[in-house]
Amino acid sequence: MSLSMYRLSIPAFVRGFGVLSAYLDKADAHAQANGLEPEILVQARLSPDMLPLAGQVQRASDTSKNAIVRLAGIPAPSFPDTETTFAELRQRIGDTLDFFASVEPAQLEDSAAREVVLKFGKMQATLTGEEYLLTFVLPNFYFYLATAHGILRHQGVQIGKLDYLGPFA
Repeated sequence: MSLSMYRLSIPAFVRGFGVLSAYLDKADAHAQANGLEPEILVQARLSPDMLPLAGQVQRASDTSKNAIVRLAGIPAPSFPDTETTFAELRQRIGDTLDFFASVEPAQLEDSAAREVVLKFGKMQATLTGEEYLLTFVLPNFYFYLATAHGILRHQGVQIGKLDYLGPFA
């Protein structure tokens, strides 16, 4: 039995947002324990030209939800990038997870062969749904998770590889 596009996407995204949620909990606890304003961590970044932690969560949300929208051919929920607190980032994650819960496996059934056209400035690529998910979406999604991990580690939050891998269930 082959893996479905649903099984390759939604469970991976849900697991990733579980990791991000745990990161936010640990970051919030770190701020409280060390007398830091939580917004310092929410706006922390690894480099001046990179997005802050809030941006990593927002892009993980956008990358994953827009992938499902493109693959399933369904309307996109709109989440403005206005989060500035841990509570707002948790709400963004919750809204993204609620969207995933509304998607039925059958909606992604024929998406592996669906044509997906990406346009970024002068760059344009046409991919099959499978290529899009496996070579563009998942690497980008995990980039945002790994970058959030790096930002928080750099700020002294006690997280490690096992936190990134998340619970095994």
